[in-house]
Amino acid sequence: MMALRERILKQGAKEAVIAMKFMKRENTAGDFWGGLAAMLIALPSAIAFGVAIYSPLGGSYAAHGALAGILGVTALGLLAPALGGTNRLITAPCAPAAAVLTAFVIEYLHKGNGFESALLMLALLGLIAGVVQVVFGAIGLGRLIKYMPYPVVSGYLSGVGLYIIASQIPKFLGVPKGIHFWESLVLLDMWRWQGIAVGLVTIAVMLGAPKITKTVPAAILGLIAGVVSYYILGLADNSLMTLSGNALVVGPLGGAEGGFTDAITGRWKSAGNLHLADFAGLIMPAMTLAVLLSIDTLKTCVVLDALTSSRHNSNRELIGQGMGNIASAVIGGIPGAGTMGATLVNISSGALSRLSGIIEGVLALVAFLVLGGIIAWVPIAALSGILIVIGFRMIDRHTLSFLKSPSTILDFAVIAAVVIVSLTVSLIAASGTGVALAIALFVREQIGGRVIRRKIHGNETSSKRIRLQNEMEILARRGERAVIFELQGSLFFGTTDQLFTALEEEIKMRTYVILDMRRVQTVDMTATHMLEQVKTRLAERNGFLIFSQIPKNLPSGKDMQEYFDQIGLVRPESPVRVFHELDEAIGWVEDRILAEASLERAEEKKLKLHELELFKGRKEETLAVLESRMEKRSFKAGERIFASGDAGDELFLIRKGEIRILLPLDEKHAHHICTFGKGTFFGEMSFLDGSVRSASAVAYTDTDVYVLSRKVFDGIAEEHKMAALNLLEGLARLLASRLRYANAEMHALRL
Repeated sequence: MMALRERILKQGAKEAVIAMKFMKRENTAGDFWGGLAAMLIALPSAIAFGVAIYSPLGGSYAAHGALAGILGVTALGLLAPALGGTNRLITAPCAPAAAVLTAFVIEYLHKGNGFESALLMLALLGLIAGVVQVVFGAIGLGRLIKYMPYPVVSGYLSGVGLYIIASQIPKFLGVPKGIHFWESLVLLDMWRWQGIAVGLVTIAVMLGAPKITKTVPAAILGLIAGVVSYYILGLADNSLMTLSGNALVVGPLGGAEGGFTDAITGRWKSAGNLHLADFAGLIMPAMTLAVLLSIDTLKTCVVLDALTSSRHNSNRELIGQGMGNIASAVIGGIPGAGTMGATLVNISSGALSRLSGIIEGVLALVAFLVLGGIIAWVPIAALSGILIVIGFRMIDRHTLSFLKSPSTILDFAVIAAVVIVSLTVSLIAASGTGVALAIALFVREQIGGRVIRRKIHGNETSSKRIRLQNEMEILARRGERAVIFELQGSLFFGTTDQLFTALEEEIKMRTYVILDMRRVQTVDMTATHMLEQVKTRLAERNGFLIFSQIPKNLPSGKDMQEYFDQIGLVRPESPVRVFHELDEAIGWVEDRILAEASLERAEEKKLKLHELELFKGRKEETLAVLESRMEKRSFKAGERIFASGDAGDELFLIRKGEIRILLPLDEKHAHHICTFGKGTFFGEMSFLDGSVRSASAVAYTDTDVYVLSRKVFDGIAEEHKMAALNLLEGLARLLASRLRYANAEMHALRL
């Protein structure tokens, strides 16, 4: 038997190892395909960005720009994924970097500076921007991106999708470079039908491939189909088979004079001639570049999280991106960020880990060194077709359902605003617009929400203390002098007027204003100042502002009671009272109302039997018999009288003190049901039905009671039937009275 068990365990372990190896091999294959597809998207763009940046230096520097783009893809692809840690993210030179660096070069040359120093300044600018990004990550600024609202993410996602589509349509149509989206749609005579045909084939294969096979990524099959269709068209048109001047293909990657060595070392030769003023002129452009690249990267990470149900580490990613940009600057490459297009292609091609990013960087270098000739023949329309499909998939069409409900139409407005700004201004501006609108909607929601959960007057509710009938009658008549507000949500400048308007009417008529704070989540100085005004106006009428259940720890970490103490709202001499529970606050108000009614309470005096409400009006002879049969007991404060589940049939009548009835929740905790005071009775349920105790009774203060057991009562009933009937009638009457008050309170507390 043991041998069989060992064989089973060994076989299971062997199968587990095989499964792990298969999964690892499958993941590596997906990462390879993803890295390859991403490289095919990122490399042409990086070359284009590099040429755009270096073009102001003159035509002879275009090769430097192409090489800078390739070096940027390589450095960023190798370092950023390794240090950043976000799975599937592809880092490459991007549009924000191209825009900032191109503007910097143009301005730098206008100041009369030379071309060689401009190359050095570009490298230093990227280097400083990378250092700033590392600092951003080290001090934790990356965490701020996690607070991005869903409408902003959705709008950004849809905006990026439309932006990609709009940017690729001119390339898809085959129009010359420099013609933008709207122009390309109307210049029909410039359309190249060959490019459109290649793009349509690519799109069709990419959409249909997953229905046939998932072994090879759809993006790769679409790209292969595009290349094949281009060569088929080339058989009929020899001009398509010419590489030079052919706008339908990527074209020769080229190189720079002096190759890699000159690109890396050449620009640093004049570093010794730099002055402090030169560095000062780089600070603002570098800060701008660092912020734009960081936002672009983290926005891509947020979209990546939404698409893959993952969670990135923003601060670590900023450090990785910064180190990648530093390395790129050192070797002569241009800076970059986590790019949306290449990342989405990476995902759709089956990538699962950050290894795909490293593979993308390696393949970019290999492609330049070995496969430059093959990449040169990749049709631009095929790449555009892939990105157009990805762009359509990025559009969050579900958000159109927000238009059906008035409660979500403003959320749709935020999404629409983000999309519009992303298309008309920039993606970075769209992010700021979305965050600003989301904050405005949040403030509006807070202002529109009800800060008062419930308002109830003192004669509509009562504390858990069971009082005598005459006390209850007084409280029913005079209880309207107190009002209870159960507050909720945020007490801040946006809800202060709402709360003050409700309180203003009450403080003119009430002596006691109780604010139950247990559901309050935030409080600011404006709300506190308003409460100070309420306290002052109540004090003018000898009234009291009473707080109950002030939270010790708000979600923000603030101690509200300590905050009230610090600003002077709660002082020993002020007409403000603070209670741990709402029941304690109501009980304190009830005691004051009864005291003001001059009700004789004399707690130190033990009541005689005829003074108990249950026996008022009874004959002295009968009471004498009952008292002689009853047991007199005393309990110290905190002493348990009986526990839940105990057997017992005794009726307890309180001569002095208070008894709390508790319902045990576990070994350490119990729920306070009610409090019985002097002149009342408890234990009547077991006295009447003989069942075990349903709750526990504990002396809240030193207490004296009369105790009447059911056995003694039955003996009295045989001798004095009328006395027994009168006792039961009295119990029924007082219990009915308690139920009436309970029903009235439940009616007042209805939601």
